[in-house]
Amino acid sequence: MPLFLFIGVVAVLLLGYPVALSLGGTALAFALAGEALGWFDPSFLEALPNRLYGVITNETLIAVPLFVFMGVMLERSRIAEHLLDTMAMLFGSVRGGLGISVTLVGMLLAASTGIVGATVVTMGLLSLPVMLRRNYDPAVAAGTICASGTLGQIIPPSIVLVLLGDVLSSAYQQAQLEMGVWSPDTVSVGDLFVGALVPGLLLVGLYLLYQIGLAVVRPQAVPAIPADERPADRGELARRVVSVLLPPLLLVVAVLGSILGGLATPTEAASVGAVGAIVLAATRRQLSLKILREVVRQTATVTSMVFLIFVGAAIFSLVFRGFHGDDLVTEFLTGLPGGVVGAVVVVMLVMFLLGFILDFIEITFVVVPIVGPVLLAMGLDPVWLGVMIALNLQTSFLTPPFGFSLFYLRGVAPAGVGTAQIYRGVLPYILIQLVMLAMLALWPALATWLPGMIYG
Repeated sequence: MPLFLFIGVVAVLLLGYPVALSLGGTALAFALAGEALGWFDPSFLEALPNRLYGVITNETLIAVPLFVFMGVMLERSRIAEHLLDTMAMLFGSVRGGLGISVTLVGMLLAASTGIVGATVVTMGLLSLPVMLRRNYDPAVAAGTICASGTLGQIIPPSIVLVLLGDVLSSAYQQAQLEMGVWSPDTVSVGDLFVGALVPGLLLVGLYLLYQIGLAVVRPQAVPAIPADERPADRGELARRVVSVLLPPLLLVVAVLGSILGGLATPTEAASVGAVGAIVLAATRRQLSLKILREVVRQTATVTSMVFLIFVGAAIFSLVFRGFHGDDLVTEFLTGLPGGVVGAVVVVMLVMFLLGFILDFIEITFVVVPIVGPVLLAMGLDPVWLGVMIALNLQTSFLTPPFGFSLFYLRGVAPAGVGTAQIYRGVLPYILIQLVMLAMLALWPALATWLPGMIYG
């Protein structure tokens, strides 16, 4: 029954029904059928009100609407547009300079917004027409934008890491209690933020190395901006770089620095980011009652979607456990050849494949609570596991034919850019992501060293 329940949810999703309603509705249908057949104890569902109340009173999850508000406000204040223009002027004199600019701006937007869809769409609307007009290879341009847009999955402050941190914290405590540890350690969102910092920056470095190599091997695919279209006054360019780069950098430093320095929790830092985004919009004269109303409405929409999915996932999780699905998963993973390594490989592969049809929110709320306690009970570090999951989901966002970033870009790309070109452009970046995953698997200290240094 647990297996049929999972297959049933996937089938309903493929029919096009909303994720939250698919999770909750299918699970309730199976629960009714199971009760009629004597296979399901309905008392499992009595825990649902307590779970939902726990979500409402969870201070960590308050960071979600605050970070969403911060990202949407920065998008409305045209930060991305000014950053792209300025970085293109700065790096445009070299081959591949536009691609480097897009990657660096994608990194800054990831650290400012943490919302993949918004970043990919914004970058696609702003930079893709410019890159095509400069005779960039359409596949290279599309691949660079998709890959840069997904950096919001791994570079903190990321919505993915906020949700993963909350779920992994519960899974880690459950795993320790099952191991007989009655005073369990905790893992926080801040731990994941710090743990993801080095892998995220390394990934950006690998992207940049690929683009530099491409400029050497295929210079015609990534031409420089003609000299007559670049600013002649270097002093004016320097002033523009400082005026455009400094405000978002200060905001990122304020948010991440307050977390890394132990001055604020992620939720408190998110409120700093939200207020900072309002101040930035006001200084750029992009703040009005109309814009504020739009930002609040979009923030409410995204936040409602996240929490409605949580309700559906909570129902699914309770029914899944009512059918003893957690015991089935534990027996399966602990019985795999290769021990811990085999279990991690299988879980990562399943999450990667699920990333084709499910968003990271559903995978975080549905899959991680099921497999997390089992893997953590095997002795895995929760920070390392969280960063691996985030990086894995980022890779699935890029992978054809169902990668979400590809759909986002396809929706805003000009008619002259074909779907096959977008698919071809992301392939090198998928290989880079897999290399980064392998590096993290071989050297877990990439994720665990910095948290150990800061939190000791």
